[in-house]
Amino acid sequence: MYNKTQTDSLKQYTRAQLALRNGTDRDEIWCAHAGLIYDVSSSRLWRNGKHYEHWAGQDLTAELANAPHADWVFTKFPVVGQLI
Repeated sequence: MYNKTQTDSLKQYTRAQLALRNGTDRDEIWCAHAGLIYDVSSSRLWRNGKHYEHWAGQDLTAELANAPHADWVFTKFPVVGQLI
């Protein structure tokens, strides 16, 4: 996906900053996976910051194991930052 040079140039966000992009406090709907933060705002499946039992503004790395898809799903969305 991204190599070290590419991730070094990404803006860094804390978990608290990510939590603000949950689709309710702001228009941004972001989720993190494997250290990268994705903007899922364009997905109709993430309207209002909720996707089935998952909430935006969180690191979903551990939860992906229970999803009906693999991490390829994140390739559909732009990377907006790195989770620190």
